Amino acid sequence: MDVTAVRTFVTVADAGQFQEAAIALTVTPQAVSKRVAALEGELGVQLFTRDARGARLTIDGQAFLPHARAFLQAAERAADSVRPGSRALRVDVIGRRLSLAGLLRGFHLAHPATALDVVTLFDSDAAIAAVQAGTIDATFRAVTMPGRRLPHGVEATAVFDEPLHLFTGPGHEFADAPAISPAQLAGHRIWMPGNMPGTEWAAYYDELAAAFGIVIDPVGPDFGIEPLLDTIAGSTKLATFVSEQTPLVWPAGHDLRRIPLKDPMPVYPHFLIWRTDNPHPALGALRSHLTSAYPGRPGSGIWTPAWTRPAPA
Repeated sequence: MDVTAVRTFVTVADAGQFQEAAIALTVTPQAVSKRVAALEGELGVQLFTRDARGARLTIDGQAFLPHARAFLQAAERAADSVRPGSRALRVDVIGRRLSLAGLLRGFHLAHPATALDVVTLFDSDAAIAAVQAGTIDATFRAVTMPGRRLPHGVEATAVFDEPLHLFTGPGHEFADAPAISPAQLAGHRIWMPGNMPGTEWAAYYDELAAAFGIVIDPVGPDFGIEPLLDTIAGSTKLATFVSEQTPLVWPAGHDLRRIPLKDPMPVYPHFLIWRTDNPHPALGALRSHLTSAYPGRPGSGIWTPAWTRPAPA
Protein backbone atom coordinates (compact mmCIF):
# COMPACT_ATOMS: atom_id res chain seq x y z
CA MET A 1 0.00 0.00 0.00
CA ASP A 2 1.32 3.43 -0.97
CA VAL A 3 2.27 5.40 2.14
CA THR A 4 1.89 8.71 0.29
CA ALA A 5 -1.63 7.84 -0.84
CA VAL A 6 -2.66 6.80 2.68
CA ARG A 7 -1.15 9.99 4.14
CA THR A 8 -3.10 12.02 1.55
CA PHE A 9 -6.34 10.23 2.48
CA VAL A 10 -5.82 11.01 6.18
CA THR A 11 -4.98 14.64 5.41
CA VAL A 12 -8.17 15.05 3.35
CA ALA A 13 -10.21 13.40 6.11
CA ASP A 14 -8.75 15.80 8.69
CA ALA A 15 -9.07 18.90 6.49
CA GLY A 16 -12.53 18.09 5.13
CA GLN A 17 -11.60 19.52 1.72
CA PHE A 18 -9.32 18.47 -1.12
CA GLN A 19 -8.16 22.07 -1.58
CA GLU A 20 -7.11 22.43 2.08
CA ALA A 21 -5.39 19.04 1.97
CA ALA A 22 -3.43 20.12 -1.12
CA ILE A 23 -2.21 23.23 0.74
CA ALA A 24 -1.18 21.16 3.76
CA LEU A 25 0.69 18.67 1.54
CA THR A 26 2.16 21.41 -0.72
CA VAL A 27 0.85 19.70 -3.86
CA THR A 28 -1.88 20.56 -6.37
CA PRO A 29 -5.54 19.62 -5.81
CA GLN A 30 -5.26 17.43 -8.90
CA ALA A 31 -2.43 15.46 -7.27
CA VAL A 32 -4.57 14.95 -4.17
CA SER A 33 -7.47 13.70 -6.28
CA LYS A 34 -5.24 11.29 -8.20
CA ARG A 35 -3.74 9.85 -5.01
CA VAL A 36 -7.14 9.32 -3.40
CA ALA A 37 -8.52 7.83 -6.62
CA ALA A 38 -5.57 5.41 -6.80
CA LEU A 39 -6.14 4.35 -3.20
CA GLU A 40 -9.87 3.87 -3.84
CA GLY A 41 -9.00 1.78 -6.88
CA GLU A 42 -6.64 -0.40 -4.84
CA LEU A 43 -9.21 -0.89 -2.05
CA GLY A 44 -12.17 -1.25 -4.41
CA VAL A 45 -14.34 1.18 -2.43
CA GLN A 46 -15.23 4.88 -2.45
CA LEU A 47 -13.67 6.72 0.49
CA PHE A 48 -15.15 10.22 0.06
CA THR A 49 -18.25 11.89 -1.29
CA ARG A 50 -18.01 15.51 -2.43
CA ASP A 51 -20.67 18.11 -1.87
CA ALA A 52 -20.95 21.85 -1.29
CA ARG A 53 -19.47 21.46 2.20
CA GLY A 54 -16.36 19.68 0.94
CA ALA A 55 -15.23 16.07 1.16
CA ARG A 56 -17.09 13.74 3.49
CA LEU A 57 -16.02 10.24 4.46
CA THR A 58 -18.20 7.42 3.24
CA ILE A 59 -19.02 4.54 5.59
CA ASP A 60 -16.06 2.68 4.09
CA GLY A 61 -13.88 5.76 4.55
CA GLN A 62 -14.89 5.98 8.21
CA ALA A 63 -14.05 2.29 8.69
CA PHE A 64 -10.68 2.70 6.96
CA LEU A 65 -9.56 5.89 8.77
CA PRO A 66 -8.36 4.44 12.12
CA HIS A 67 -6.45 1.71 10.31
CA ALA A 68 -4.92 4.29 7.97
CA ARG A 69 -3.66 6.27 10.98
CA ALA A 70 -2.17 3.11 12.52
CA PHE A 71 -0.56 2.26 9.17
CA LEU A 72 1.15 5.67 9.01
CA GLN A 73 2.37 5.36 12.59
CA ALA A 74 3.84 1.94 11.81
CA ALA A 75 5.50 3.31 8.68
CA GLU A 76 7.04 6.14 10.72
CA ARG A 77 8.37 3.73 13.34
CA ALA A 78 9.86 1.58 10.58
CA ALA A 79 11.63 4.61 9.10
CA ASP A 80 12.84 5.73 12.54
CA SER A 81 14.39 2.31 13.14
CA VAL A 82 17.04 3.08 10.52
CA ARG A 83 16.97 6.87 10.25
CA PRO A 84 20.23 8.43 11.57
CA GLY A 85 19.55 10.15 14.85
CA SER A 86 16.25 8.33 15.36
CA ARG A 87 17.21 4.66 15.65
CA ALA A 88 18.06 3.48 19.16
CA LEU A 89 21.74 2.79 19.79
CA ARG A 90 22.06 -1.00 20.15
CA VAL A 91 24.74 -1.99 22.66
CA ASP A 92 25.65 -5.47 23.86
CA VAL A 93 26.61 -6.23 27.46
CA ILE A 94 27.60 -9.61 28.91
CA GLY A 95 24.91 -9.39 31.59
CA ARG A 96 22.33 -6.84 32.66
CA ARG A 97 23.22 -7.30 36.34
CA LEU A 98 26.93 -6.69 35.85
CA SER A 99 28.90 -3.48 36.13
CA LEU A 100 28.80 -2.82 32.38
CA ALA A 101 25.09 -2.22 32.58
CA GLY A 102 25.97 0.42 35.18
CA LEU A 103 28.31 2.09 32.68
CA LEU A 104 25.45 2.32 30.21
CA ARG A 105 23.12 3.67 32.87
CA GLY A 106 25.68 6.40 33.56
CA PHE A 107 25.73 7.26 29.86
CA HIS A 108 21.93 7.34 29.78
CA LEU A 109 21.83 9.72 32.74
CA ALA A 110 24.30 12.00 30.97
CA HIS A 111 22.41 11.73 27.64
CA PRO A 112 18.75 11.11 28.55
CA ALA A 113 17.51 11.97 25.07
CA THR A 114 19.52 9.14 23.49
CA ALA A 115 17.46 6.00 22.92
CA LEU A 116 19.28 2.83 23.98
CA ASP A 117 18.55 -0.78 23.08
CA VAL A 118 20.55 -3.01 25.46
CA VAL A 119 21.07 -6.60 24.33
CA THR A 120 23.00 -9.56 25.76
CA LEU A 121 24.86 -11.84 23.36
CA PHE A 122 26.43 -15.09 24.50
CA ASP A 123 30.11 -14.75 23.76
CA SER A 124 32.84 -12.59 22.30
CA ASP A 125 32.79 -14.15 18.82
CA ALA A 126 29.04 -13.68 18.47
CA ALA A 127 29.24 -10.09 19.71
CA ILE A 128 32.09 -9.07 17.41
CA ALA A 129 30.38 -10.75 14.45
CA ALA A 130 27.23 -8.77 15.24
CA VAL A 131 29.25 -5.53 15.30
CA GLN A 132 30.82 -6.40 11.96
CA ALA A 133 27.41 -7.29 10.46
CA GLY A 134 25.84 -4.08 11.78
CA THR A 135 23.13 -5.80 13.83
CA ILE A 136 24.49 -4.05 16.93
CA ASP A 137 26.38 -0.77 17.18
CA ALA A 138 28.85 -1.69 19.92
CA THR A 139 29.77 -4.31 22.47
CA PHE A 140 31.73 -4.44 25.71
CA ARG A 141 34.24 -7.28 25.62
CA ALA A 142 37.73 -8.32 26.69
CA VAL A 143 38.64 -7.68 23.03
CA THR A 144 39.18 -11.16 21.56
CA MET A 145 39.75 -14.75 22.45
CA PRO A 146 43.36 -15.97 22.65
CA GLY A 147 45.08 -16.01 19.27
CA ARG A 148 42.34 -14.16 17.42
CA ARG A 149 42.25 -10.68 15.91
CA LEU A 150 39.58 -8.09 15.43
CA PRO A 151 38.12 -8.09 11.90
CA HIS A 152 39.13 -5.38 9.46
CA GLY A 153 37.16 -2.21 10.07
CA VAL A 154 36.39 -3.07 13.70
CA GLU A 155 38.17 -1.16 16.45
CA ALA A 156 38.40 -1.36 20.23
CA THR A 157 39.29 1.09 22.95
CA ALA A 158 39.79 0.42 26.65
CA VAL A 159 37.03 1.91 28.79
CA PHE A 160 37.09 0.09 32.12
CA ASP A 161 39.43 -2.13 34.16
CA GLU A 162 37.45 -3.85 36.90
CA PRO A 163 39.35 -5.30 39.89
CA LEU A 164 38.46 -8.77 41.11
CA HIS A 165 37.46 -9.65 44.65
CA LEU A 166 37.49 -13.01 46.38
CA PHE A 167 34.00 -13.80 47.63
CA THR A 168 33.68 -16.12 50.64
CA GLY A 169 31.41 -17.20 53.43
CA PRO A 170 32.24 -16.38 57.10
CA GLY A 171 33.91 -19.75 57.74
CA HIS A 172 36.44 -19.57 54.91
CA GLU A 173 40.15 -19.35 55.65
CA PHE A 174 40.42 -15.86 54.15
CA ALA A 175 37.09 -14.51 55.39
CA ASP A 176 38.66 -11.99 57.76
CA ALA A 177 41.62 -10.97 55.59
CA PRO A 178 41.65 -7.27 54.63
CA ALA A 179 43.27 -8.24 51.31
CA ILE A 180 45.17 -11.16 49.79
CA SER A 181 47.44 -11.74 46.83
CA PRO A 182 46.55 -14.14 43.99
CA ALA A 183 49.59 -16.25 44.98
CA GLN A 184 47.95 -16.97 48.35
CA LEU A 185 45.12 -18.70 46.48
CA ALA A 186 47.43 -21.35 44.98
CA GLY A 187 45.76 -24.73 45.39
CA HIS A 188 42.49 -23.20 46.59
CA ARG A 189 39.22 -24.14 44.91
CA ILE A 190 37.34 -21.29 43.24
CA TRP A 191 33.85 -22.42 42.24
CA MET A 192 32.55 -20.77 39.05
CA PRO A 193 29.80 -22.92 37.50
CA GLY A 194 29.03 -20.22 34.93
CA ASN A 195 32.45 -20.57 33.26
CA MET A 196 31.38 -22.19 30.03
CA PRO A 197 34.13 -23.40 27.66
CA GLY A 198 34.67 -21.17 24.65
CA THR A 199 33.64 -17.94 26.38
CA GLU A 200 35.94 -14.98 26.93
CA TRP A 201 35.41 -15.06 30.69
CA ALA A 202 36.33 -18.77 30.89
CA ALA A 203 39.51 -18.02 28.92
CA TYR A 204 40.32 -15.15 31.30
CA TYR A 205 39.90 -17.21 34.45
CA ASP A 206 41.75 -20.20 32.97
CA GLU A 207 44.77 -17.98 32.37
CA LEU A 208 44.47 -16.43 35.83
CA ALA A 209 44.44 -19.94 37.33
CA ALA A 210 47.47 -20.99 35.30
CA ALA A 211 49.42 -17.87 36.30
CA PHE A 212 48.91 -18.32 40.06
CA GLY A 213 48.18 -22.03 40.58
CA ILE A 214 44.51 -21.44 41.41
CA VAL A 215 41.97 -24.24 40.91
CA ILE A 216 38.98 -22.97 38.93
CA ASP A 217 36.12 -25.44 39.33
CA PRO A 218 33.33 -24.94 36.74
CA VAL A 219 31.61 -28.25 37.56
CA GLY A 220 27.96 -28.18 38.49
CA PRO A 221 24.76 -26.73 37.04
CA ASP A 222 24.56 -22.95 36.90
CA PHE A 223 21.32 -22.13 38.71
CA GLY A 224 22.11 -18.42 38.86
CA ILE A 225 23.63 -16.07 41.39
CA GLU A 226 21.31 -16.74 44.36
CA PRO A 227 22.04 -20.50 44.65
CA LEU A 228 25.75 -19.72 44.16
CA LEU A 229 25.68 -17.27 47.08
CA ASP A 230 23.81 -19.78 49.23
CA THR A 231 26.49 -22.41 48.62
CA ILE A 232 29.42 -20.05 49.20
CA ALA A 233 27.86 -18.75 52.43
CA GLY A 234 27.72 -22.22 53.95
CA SER A 235 31.13 -23.50 52.82
CA THR A 236 34.50 -23.35 54.57
CA LYS A 237 36.38 -24.44 51.42
CA LEU A 238 34.60 -22.92 48.44
CA ALA A 239 35.05 -19.33 47.29
CA THR A 240 34.34 -17.54 44.04
CA PHE A 241 35.45 -14.42 42.21
CA VAL A 242 33.28 -11.36 41.70
CA SER A 243 34.07 -8.07 40.08
CA GLU A 244 34.47 -5.08 42.38
CA GLN A 245 31.46 -3.17 41.08
CA THR A 246 29.08 -6.07 40.46
CA PRO A 247 25.97 -5.25 42.53
CA LEU A 248 25.01 -8.16 44.80
CA VAL A 249 22.36 -8.46 47.49
CA TRP A 250 22.16 -11.41 49.88
CA PRO A 251 20.36 -12.32 53.11
CA ALA A 252 21.94 -10.77 56.21
CA GLY A 253 22.45 -14.21 57.75
CA HIS A 254 24.82 -15.22 54.95
CA ASP A 255 27.53 -12.84 56.26
CA LEU A 256 29.37 -13.02 52.93
CA ARG A 257 32.74 -11.29 52.53
CA ARG A 258 34.42 -9.45 49.64
CA ILE A 259 38.20 -9.56 49.92
CA PRO A 260 40.23 -7.36 47.53
CA LEU A 261 43.06 -8.97 45.57
CA LYS A 262 46.39 -7.16 45.24
CA ASP A 263 50.11 -7.63 44.51
CA PRO A 264 49.23 -7.88 41.68
CA MET A 265 45.61 -6.82 41.34
CA PRO A 266 43.79 -8.93 38.70
CA VAL A 267 41.54 -6.71 36.62
CA TYR A 268 38.98 -7.75 34.06
CA PRO A 269 39.48 -5.41 31.09
CA HIS A 270 36.45 -4.07 29.29
CA PHE A 271 36.84 -2.61 25.80
CA LEU A 272 34.21 -0.86 23.75
CA ILE A 273 34.22 -2.45 20.28
CA TRP A 274 32.58 -0.83 17.26
CA ARG A 275 32.73 -0.68 13.46
CA THR A 276 34.64 2.34 12.20
CA ASP A 277 32.14 3.18 9.44
CA ASN A 278 29.09 3.12 11.74
CA PRO A 279 27.39 6.53 11.26
CA HIS A 280 25.12 6.46 14.31
CA PRO A 281 25.59 9.88 15.96
CA ALA A 282 25.13 8.52 19.49
CA LEU A 283 28.03 6.08 19.05
CA GLY A 284 30.57 8.91 19.17
CA ALA A 285 28.88 10.32 22.26
CA LEU A 286 29.08 6.94 23.98
CA ARG A 287 32.77 6.57 23.14
CA SER A 288 33.56 10.08 24.38
CA HIS A 289 31.60 9.53 27.59
CA LEU A 290 33.43 6.28 28.40
CA THR A 291 36.95 7.26 27.38
CA SER A 292 36.79 10.59 29.23
CA ALA A 293 36.08 8.70 32.46
CA TYR A 294 38.78 6.04 31.89
CA PRO A 295 41.93 6.92 33.85
CA GLY A 296 44.18 4.68 31.79
CA ARG A 297 45.89 1.46 32.83
CA PRO A 298 48.81 1.78 35.26
CA GLY A 299 52.13 0.43 34.14
CA SER A 300 52.52 -1.99 37.05
CA GLY A 301 50.67 -3.55 39.94
CA ILE A 302 47.89 -5.17 37.93
CA TRP A 303 47.45 -8.47 36.10
CA THR A 304 45.47 -9.20 32.96
CA PRO A 305 46.10 -11.69 30.10
CA ALA A 306 48.20 -10.42 27.23
CA TRP A 307 45.54 -11.44 24.70
CA THR A 308 43.09 -8.92 26.14
CA ARG A 309 45.09 -6.15 24.51
CA PRO A 310 43.81 -5.42 20.99
CA ALA A 311 45.96 -6.67 18.13
CA PRO A 312 46.12 -4.80 14.82
CA ALA A 313 43.90 -6.14 12.05
